[in-house]
Amino acid sequence: MRNQLLIVLSALTLLLSACQQDAEQSLAEKTTDTAPQEEIVVPAFNADSAYHFVQRQVDFGPRVPNTSAHLATANFLRETLENYGAEVQIQSFDAPAFDGTSLALQNIIASFNPDVSKRILLAAHWDSRPFADKDDERKHEPIDGANDGASGVGVLLELGRMFQVQPPEVGVDIILFDGEDYGEPEDYQESSESSNQVWWCLGSQYWAENKHKNNYMAYYGILLDMVGAEGAQFYREGVSMRAAPSIVKKVWGKAQELDHGRHFVYKNSPEIVDDHIYVNYNAKIPMIDIIDYAAGSEAYFPAYHHTHDDNMDIISKETLKAVGETVAGVVYHE
Repeated sequence: MRNQLLIVLSALTLLLSACQQDAEQSLAEKTTDTAPQEEIVVPAFNADSAYHFVQRQVDFGPRVPNTSAHLATANFLRETLENYGAEVQIQSFDAPAFDGTSLALQNIIASFNPDVSKRILLAAHWDSRPFADKDDERKHEPIDGANDGASGVGVLLELGRMFQVQPPEVGVDIILFDGEDYGEPEDYQESSESSNQVWWCLGSQYWAENKHKNNYMAYYGILLDMVGAEGAQFYREGVSMRAAPSIVKKVWGKAQELDHGRHFVYKNSPEIVDDHIYVNYNAKIPMIDIIDYAAGSEAYFPAYHHTHDDNMDIISKETLKAVGETVAGVVYHE
Protein backbone atom coordinates (compact mmCIF):
# COMPACT_ATOMS: atom_id res chain seq x y z
CA MET A 1 0.00 0.00 0.00
CA ARG A 2 2.80 2.35 0.96
CA ASN A 3 4.59 1.69 -2.32
CA GLN A 4 1.38 2.30 -4.24
CA LEU A 5 0.89 5.61 -2.38
CA LEU A 6 4.40 6.68 -3.26
CA ILE A 7 3.76 5.81 -6.87
CA VAL A 8 0.53 7.85 -6.87
CA LEU A 9 2.23 10.83 -5.15
CA SER A 10 5.11 10.68 -7.61
CA ALA A 11 2.67 10.64 -10.51
CA LEU A 12 0.76 13.59 -9.08
CA THR A 13 4.00 15.50 -8.54
CA LEU A 14 5.05 14.89 -12.13
CA LEU A 15 1.60 15.91 -13.34
CA LEU A 16 1.60 19.12 -11.28
CA SER A 17 5.13 19.89 -12.46
CA ALA A 18 4.10 19.39 -16.07
CA CYS A 19 1.02 21.56 -15.60
CA GLN A 20 3.14 24.28 -13.95
CA GLN A 21 5.64 24.18 -16.80
CA ASP A 22 2.81 24.41 -19.34
CA ALA A 23 1.34 27.35 -17.45
CA GLU A 24 4.67 29.13 -17.23
CA GLN A 25 5.33 28.55 -20.92
CA SER A 26 1.86 29.81 -21.80
CA LEU A 27 2.36 32.89 -19.61
CA ALA A 28 5.76 33.55 -21.19
CA GLU A 29 4.29 33.24 -24.67
CA LYS A 30 1.41 35.51 -23.71
CA THR A 31 3.79 38.06 -22.19
CA THR A 32 5.97 37.96 -25.26
CA ASP A 33 2.97 38.43 -27.51
CA THR A 34 1.43 41.28 -25.53
CA ALA A 35 4.55 43.11 -24.25
CA PRO A 36 7.43 42.87 -26.71
CA GLN A 37 10.70 44.47 -25.65
CA GLU A 38 11.07 47.96 -27.02
CA GLU A 39 14.12 48.37 -29.21
CA ILE A 40 16.43 51.21 -28.20
CA VAL A 41 16.86 53.65 -31.06
CA VAL A 42 19.91 55.89 -30.79
CA PRO A 43 19.62 59.22 -32.63
CA ALA A 44 22.05 59.76 -35.48
CA PHE A 45 25.33 61.45 -34.53
CA ASN A 46 25.96 64.27 -37.02
CA ALA A 47 29.69 64.47 -37.77
CA ASP A 48 29.21 67.68 -39.78
CA SER A 49 27.68 69.28 -36.71
CA ALA A 50 30.52 68.12 -34.44
CA TYR A 51 33.08 69.41 -36.96
CA HIS A 52 31.26 72.75 -37.05
CA PHE A 53 31.48 73.00 -33.26
CA VAL A 54 35.24 72.38 -33.40
CA GLN A 55 35.60 75.06 -36.07
CA ARG A 56 33.56 77.58 -34.07
CA GLN A 57 35.87 77.20 -31.08
CA VAL A 58 39.00 77.60 -33.19
CA ASP A 59 37.53 80.69 -34.87
CA PHE A 60 37.46 82.52 -31.54
CA GLY A 61 41.24 82.24 -31.39
CA PRO A 62 43.38 80.35 -28.86
CA ARG A 63 41.26 79.72 -25.76
CA VAL A 64 43.93 80.74 -23.28
CA PRO A 65 42.75 81.85 -19.82
CA ASN A 66 42.75 85.61 -19.16
CA THR A 67 42.11 86.45 -22.84
CA SER A 68 39.09 87.82 -24.71
CA ALA A 69 38.96 84.65 -26.87
CA HIS A 70 38.65 82.57 -23.71
CA LEU A 71 35.70 84.66 -22.46
CA ALA A 72 33.98 84.66 -25.86
CA THR A 73 34.29 80.88 -26.13
CA ALA A 74 32.88 80.41 -22.63
CA ASN A 75 29.80 82.45 -23.56
CA PHE A 76 29.34 80.43 -26.76
CA LEU A 77 29.58 77.11 -24.93
CA ARG A 78 27.16 78.18 -22.21
CA GLU A 79 24.60 79.56 -24.67
CA THR A 80 24.79 76.47 -26.91
CA LEU A 81 24.20 74.07 -24.02
CA GLU A 82 21.35 76.22 -22.67
CA ASN A 83 19.75 76.24 -26.13
CA TYR A 84 19.79 72.44 -26.01
CA GLY A 85 17.71 72.48 -22.85
CA ALA A 86 20.43 71.75 -20.30
CA GLU A 87 20.62 73.25 -16.83
CA VAL A 88 23.94 75.08 -17.01
CA GLN A 89 26.13 76.13 -14.10
CA ILE A 90 29.34 78.14 -14.37
CA GLN A 91 31.92 77.30 -11.73
CA SER A 92 34.22 80.33 -11.66
CA PHE A 93 37.45 80.25 -9.68
CA ASP A 94 41.00 81.61 -9.66
CA ALA A 95 44.01 79.32 -9.73
CA PRO A 96 47.76 79.99 -9.81
CA ALA A 97 49.72 78.75 -12.82
CA PHE A 98 53.21 77.22 -12.69
CA ASP A 99 54.78 80.68 -13.17
CA GLY A 100 52.64 82.42 -10.54
CA THR A 101 50.13 83.87 -13.01
CA SER A 102 46.64 84.05 -11.53
CA LEU A 103 44.22 82.39 -13.97
CA ALA A 104 40.52 83.26 -14.07
CA LEU A 105 38.98 79.89 -14.91
CA GLN A 106 35.48 78.56 -15.59
CA ASN A 107 34.21 74.99 -15.44
CA ILE A 108 31.04 74.77 -17.53
CA ILE A 109 28.57 72.16 -16.24
CA ALA A 110 25.46 71.17 -18.21
CA SER A 111 22.89 68.74 -16.79
CA PHE A 112 20.37 66.82 -18.89
CA ASN A 113 17.50 65.03 -17.11
CA PRO A 114 18.60 66.71 -13.86
CA ASP A 115 15.99 64.91 -11.73
CA VAL A 116 17.10 61.40 -12.74
CA SER A 117 19.17 59.74 -10.02
CA LYS A 118 21.30 57.47 -12.22
CA ARG A 119 23.80 59.79 -13.91
CA ILE A 120 26.59 59.49 -16.44
CA LEU A 121 29.41 62.06 -16.50
CA LEU A 122 30.89 63.12 -19.85
CA ALA A 123 33.82 65.52 -19.88
CA ALA A 124 36.45 67.31 -21.96
CA HIS A 125 38.67 70.35 -21.45
CA TRP A 126 37.87 73.51 -23.38
CA ASP A 127 41.00 75.62 -22.88
CA SER A 128 43.98 75.50 -25.25
CA ARG A 129 47.76 75.49 -24.79
CA PRO A 130 49.24 78.99 -24.20
CA PHE A 131 52.47 78.15 -26.05
CA ALA A 132 53.74 75.78 -28.72
CA ASP A 133 56.55 74.36 -26.60
CA LYS A 134 57.02 71.27 -28.79
CA ASP A 135 57.30 73.28 -32.01
CA ASP A 136 60.47 74.45 -33.74
CA GLU A 137 59.00 77.85 -34.60
CA ARG A 138 56.82 80.36 -32.76
CA LYS A 139 57.30 78.39 -29.57
CA HIS A 140 55.99 81.18 -27.36
CA GLU A 141 52.76 81.72 -29.27
CA PRO A 142 49.49 79.97 -28.29
CA ILE A 143 48.16 77.14 -30.46
CA ASP A 144 44.73 76.59 -32.00
CA GLY A 145 44.15 73.40 -30.04
CA ALA A 146 41.71 72.09 -32.65
CA ASN A 147 42.23 68.54 -31.47
CA ASP A 148 43.68 69.10 -28.00
CA GLY A 149 40.55 70.45 -26.40
CA ALA A 150 38.16 71.56 -29.13
CA SER A 151 37.51 68.10 -30.60
CA GLY A 152 36.24 66.61 -27.35
CA VAL A 153 34.06 69.64 -26.73
CA GLY A 154 32.72 69.45 -30.29
CA VAL A 155 31.64 65.84 -29.78
CA LEU A 156 29.97 66.69 -26.46
CA LEU A 157 28.06 69.63 -27.93
CA GLU A 158 26.70 67.38 -30.67
CA LEU A 159 25.71 64.83 -28.02
CA GLY A 160 23.92 67.63 -26.18
CA ARG A 161 21.91 68.33 -29.33
CA MET A 162 20.98 64.64 -29.48
CA PHE A 163 19.94 64.63 -25.82
CA GLN A 164 17.47 67.42 -26.56
CA VAL A 165 16.00 65.61 -29.58
CA GLN A 166 15.68 62.31 -27.72
CA PRO A 167 16.52 62.31 -24.01
CA PRO A 168 18.25 59.13 -22.79
CA GLU A 169 16.81 57.17 -19.88
CA VAL A 170 19.69 58.20 -17.62
CA GLY A 171 20.71 61.64 -16.48
CA VAL A 172 23.80 63.06 -18.16
CA ASP A 173 26.16 65.74 -16.90
CA ILE A 174 28.55 67.31 -19.38
CA ILE A 175 31.48 69.04 -17.68
CA LEU A 176 33.84 71.19 -19.72
CA PHE A 177 36.94 71.57 -17.57
CA ASP A 178 39.08 74.70 -17.79
CA GLY A 179 42.80 75.12 -17.16
CA GLU A 180 43.80 71.60 -18.24
CA ASP A 181 46.57 72.70 -20.60
CA TYR A 182 48.39 75.48 -18.69
CA GLY A 183 51.11 73.18 -17.36
CA GLU A 184 54.79 74.09 -17.40
CA PRO A 185 56.50 74.04 -20.83
CA GLU A 186 58.90 71.30 -21.91
CA ASP A 187 62.02 73.39 -21.20
CA TYR A 188 60.85 74.87 -17.90
CA GLN A 189 63.71 74.85 -15.40
CA GLU A 190 62.55 76.88 -12.41
CA SER A 191 61.64 74.91 -9.31
CA SER A 192 58.32 75.38 -7.54
CA GLU A 193 57.92 76.07 -3.84
CA SER A 194 55.24 73.37 -3.70
CA SER A 195 56.97 70.49 -5.44
CA ASN A 196 53.92 68.25 -5.14
CA GLN A 197 51.67 70.64 -7.05
CA VAL A 198 50.45 69.43 -10.44
CA TRP A 199 50.04 72.42 -12.74
CA TRP A 200 47.96 70.53 -15.27
CA CYS A 201 44.22 69.78 -15.01
CA LEU A 202 43.44 72.77 -12.81
CA GLY A 203 39.71 72.67 -13.57
CA SER A 204 39.21 69.02 -12.71
CA GLN A 205 41.35 69.37 -9.58
CA TYR A 206 39.10 72.19 -8.40
CA TRP A 207 35.83 70.47 -9.33
CA ALA A 208 36.82 67.21 -7.64
CA GLU A 209 37.14 69.09 -4.34
CA ASN A 210 34.21 71.47 -4.98
CA LYS A 211 31.52 69.57 -6.83
CA HIS A 212 28.76 71.59 -8.44
CA LYS A 213 26.15 69.76 -6.36
CA ASN A 214 26.37 68.52 -2.79
CA ASN A 215 27.08 64.79 -2.62
CA TYR A 216 27.09 64.56 -6.43
CA MET A 217 27.87 61.11 -7.77
CA ALA A 218 27.78 59.52 -11.20
CA TYR A 219 27.56 55.87 -12.17
CA TYR A 220 30.72 56.40 -14.23
CA GLY A 221 32.46 58.97 -16.41
CA ILE A 222 34.00 59.19 -19.88
CA LEU A 223 36.67 61.79 -20.67
CA LEU A 224 37.28 62.84 -24.29
CA ASP A 225 40.72 64.32 -25.02
CA MET A 226 42.16 64.65 -28.53
CA VAL A 227 39.43 62.65 -30.24
CA GLY A 228 39.27 64.23 -33.70
CA ALA A 229 42.56 63.68 -35.56
CA GLU A 230 42.71 61.81 -38.84
CA GLY A 231 43.57 58.16 -38.17
CA ALA A 232 43.53 58.57 -34.38
CA GLN A 233 43.85 55.41 -32.33
CA PHE A 234 42.61 55.04 -28.79
CA TYR A 235 44.37 52.42 -26.71
CA ARG A 236 43.16 51.34 -23.28
CA GLU A 237 44.94 53.90 -21.12
CA GLY A 238 46.63 52.78 -17.90
CA VAL A 239 44.71 54.72 -15.25
CA SER A 240 41.45 53.84 -16.97
CA MET A 241 42.30 50.14 -16.88
CA ARG A 242 43.28 50.30 -13.22
CA ALA A 243 40.42 52.47 -11.94
CA ALA A 244 37.51 51.63 -14.25
CA PRO A 245 38.21 48.46 -16.29
CA SER A 246 34.53 47.55 -16.64
CA ILE A 247 33.82 50.92 -18.26
CA VAL A 248 36.72 50.43 -20.67
CA LYS A 249 35.23 47.05 -21.59
CA LYS A 250 31.79 48.59 -22.08
CA VAL A 251 33.03 51.42 -24.33
CA TRP A 252 35.49 49.39 -26.40
CA GLY A 253 32.85 46.69 -26.83
CA LYS A 254 30.33 49.23 -28.13
CA ALA A 255 32.95 50.59 -30.53
CA GLN A 256 33.52 47.11 -31.94
CA GLU A 257 29.79 46.56 -32.26
CA LEU A 258 29.52 49.78 -34.28
CA ASP A 259 32.49 48.85 -36.50
CA HIS A 260 34.83 51.47 -35.04
CA GLY A 261 37.55 49.01 -34.03
CA ARG A 262 39.98 50.79 -36.34
CA HIS A 263 40.06 53.59 -33.78
CA PHE A 264 39.36 51.74 -30.51
CA VAL A 265 42.26 49.33 -30.30
CA TYR A 266 42.36 46.35 -27.94
CA LYS A 267 45.85 47.17 -26.69
CA ASN A 268 47.04 48.95 -23.56
CA SER A 269 48.89 52.26 -23.30
CA PRO A 270 50.78 53.74 -20.33
CA GLU A 271 49.13 55.88 -17.69
CA ILE A 272 48.73 59.56 -18.53
CA VAL A 273 48.09 62.62 -16.34
CA ASP A 274 44.71 63.93 -17.44
CA ASP A 275 41.45 65.16 -15.93
CA HIS A 276 40.23 61.62 -15.26
CA ILE A 277 42.84 61.13 -12.53
CA TYR A 278 41.16 63.69 -10.25
CA VAL A 279 37.67 62.46 -11.06
CA ASN A 280 38.74 58.90 -10.20
CA TYR A 281 40.81 59.44 -7.09
CA ASN A 282 39.56 62.73 -5.62
CA ALA A 283 35.91 62.74 -6.67
CA LYS A 284 35.65 58.92 -6.32
CA ILE A 285 33.84 58.48 -9.64
CA PRO A 286 35.20 55.79 -11.99
CA MET A 287 36.19 57.53 -15.23
CA ILE A 288 38.02 56.41 -18.35
CA ASP A 289 40.04 58.49 -20.79
CA ILE A 290 39.57 58.23 -24.57
CA ILE A 291 42.78 59.86 -25.81
CA ASP A 292 44.86 59.71 -29.00
CA TYR A 293 47.98 57.56 -28.57
CA ALA A 294 50.98 57.26 -30.87
CA ALA A 295 52.03 53.65 -30.44
CA GLY A 296 55.80 53.25 -30.33
CA SER A 297 56.42 56.94 -29.67
CA GLU A 298 58.53 57.88 -26.66
CA ALA A 299 56.48 61.08 -26.40
CA TYR A 300 53.17 59.13 -26.09
CA PHE A 301 51.38 61.67 -28.27
CA PRO A 302 51.30 62.17 -32.07
CA ALA A 303 53.60 64.77 -33.65
CA TYR A 304 50.96 67.55 -33.72
CA HIS A 305 50.77 67.62 -29.91
CA HIS A 306 51.49 71.09 -28.46
CA THR A 307 52.56 72.47 -31.84
CA HIS A 308 50.94 74.80 -34.35
CA ASP A 309 50.04 71.74 -36.42
CA ASP A 310 47.17 71.16 -34.00
CA ASN A 311 44.76 73.01 -36.29
CA MET A 312 41.69 72.26 -38.37
CA ASP A 313 43.80 70.56 -41.06
CA ILE A 314 44.16 67.45 -38.89
CA ILE A 315 40.50 67.18 -37.84
CA SER A 316 38.58 64.26 -39.36
CA LYS A 317 34.80 63.98 -39.44
CA GLU A 318 35.20 60.21 -39.60
CA THR A 319 37.11 60.15 -36.30
CA LEU A 320 34.62 62.51 -34.63
CA LYS A 321 31.81 60.22 -35.77
CA ALA A 322 33.53 57.08 -34.46
CA VAL A 323 33.89 58.61 -31.00
CA GLY A 324 30.49 60.29 -30.95
CA GLU A 325 28.58 57.21 -32.09
CA THR A 326 30.39 55.03 -29.57
CA VAL A 327 29.71 57.31 -26.60
CA ALA A 328 26.10 57.85 -27.69
CA GLY A 329 25.60 54.09 -28.03
CA VAL A 330 26.86 53.56 -24.49
CA VAL A 331 24.72 56.30 -22.94
CA TYR A 332 21.47 55.42 -24.68
CA HIS A 333 21.79 51.75 -23.76
CA GLU A 334 22.14 52.42 -20.02
